[in-house]
Amino acid sequence: MEAQNLNGFSDHQREEDAGAVFVLQSRGNWWHAGFHLTTAIVGPTILTLPYAFRGMGWGLGLLSLTVTGAVSFYSYYLMSKVLDFCEKDGRRHIRFRELASDVLGSGWMFYFVICVQTAVNTGVTIGCILLSGECLQIMYSNLYPDGPLKLYQFIAMVTVVMILLSQLPSFHSLRHINLGSLLLSLGYTSLVVIACIHAGYSSDVPPKDYSLSTRKSTRTFDAFASISILASLFGNGILPEIQATVAPPATGKMVKGLVMCYTVIFVTFYSTAVSGYWAFGNKANSNILKSLMPDNGPSLAPTWLIGLAVIFVLFQLFAIGLVYSQVAYEIMEKKSADVKHGMFSRRNLVPRLFLRTLYMIFCAFFAAMLPFFGDINGIVGAIGFIPLDFILPMLLYNMTYNPPKTSFTFWLNVSIIVVFTGTGIMGTFSSVRKLVLDANKFKLFGSDVVD
Repeated sequence: MEAQNLNGFSDHQREEDAGAVFVLQSRGNWWHAGFHLTTAIVGPTILTLPYAFRGMGWGLGLLSLTVTGAVSFYSYYLMSKVLDFCEKDGRRHIRFRELASDVLGSGWMFYFVICVQTAVNTGVTIGCILLSGECLQIMYSNLYPDGPLKLYQFIAMVTVVMILLSQLPSFHSLRHINLGSLLLSLGYTSLVVIACIHAGYSSDVPPKDYSLSTRKSTRTFDAFASISILASLFGNGILPEIQATVAPPATGKMVKGLVMCYTVIFVTFYSTAVSGYWAFGNKANSNILKSLMPDNGPSLAPTWLIGLAVIFVLFQLFAIGLVYSQVAYEIMEKKSADVKHGMFSRRNLVPRLFLRTLYMIFCAFFAAMLPFFGDINGIVGAIGFIPLDFILPMLLYNMTYNPPKTSFTFWLNVSIIVVFTGTGIMGTFSSVRKLVLDANKFKLFGSDVVD
């Protein structure tokens, strides 16, 4: 029988797997994993937090934010424990789909995870490109209020940059970029909080209104759609791939990366949510920067401050787009690249350039065609992040460690599975409903992002 290596398949298979050898190189330290994880979670999507709060109000909003954060940390901790268990057993998994298939013993789970994960990652990349284009549009409209350029043209500019950056060959090669991303997230969060406090005391800010819809059904749908947005903010769906970048043995290293990540989360999430919702209430846009710079009326904070925040956001979006593209790249290179040739050989360089460029163009096309960033977040959270990050880790842990059915851990995990399954179903319905309603407000390749 062929010897098995730490990755859970034969040495021959490992050596022939270009996606693993080239893209998912296991060379990093725990702090590199922390950089990757922070970039995957703490991004400009946190600027939608005030928008999510307007569907829940203060009480439910703060409670949902806290519970979702706690459950997500617990979920990632359990998944890391499962990965560590498998590694100690001689089966180091570097892909989510392989982990799920191995632990659950089901071939269909492999295809379920790869389909959901690919959809999530593509959706996030589309959202990054769309928000990047919107950032450029915000700066442009401030400098040239009547300028002729449209949103899709800014998206095209962003896509050119993303195509160039996409040629960085491996996940590990993003470690320095993702350190910069972590610092940028702290930077623009601080600027946005200062801007929201300034706006909140401005005489030009719209009257503060924190009331919810008078219709019970609308309040219910809005609440579930908002919870789906929160799930998308805390989700990443690529923790096994991030842990794969850590040099073996990876046991225990991911927990340190999680602590680093959630320290940044605590600082950024709460400050943005509270300051933004306090300043604008239920008038908060899906991108709080647009609330600070309304189309009609003066800017509600110093222009230089908002401009600097927009620049920080723009730079970080490039890093996030790269992180969430890695799964697509390893899937493509597993089939298109040849490990018998060097990573930068002509044999591997040409298909890498072509396929990654084509992927970015595909994402940019949908970003330009369907400009409703807030709604995309809700759907991605409901159909993608909730099953991958709030349901499967609990199931994988129970299957791996077999805690007694009378134990607190077992029933806590089962309860989380049940609650988030229901939340995911309702969130999907609510998000799709809102998407259908908002569809009447936009036109293909429009120049305004629908809230």
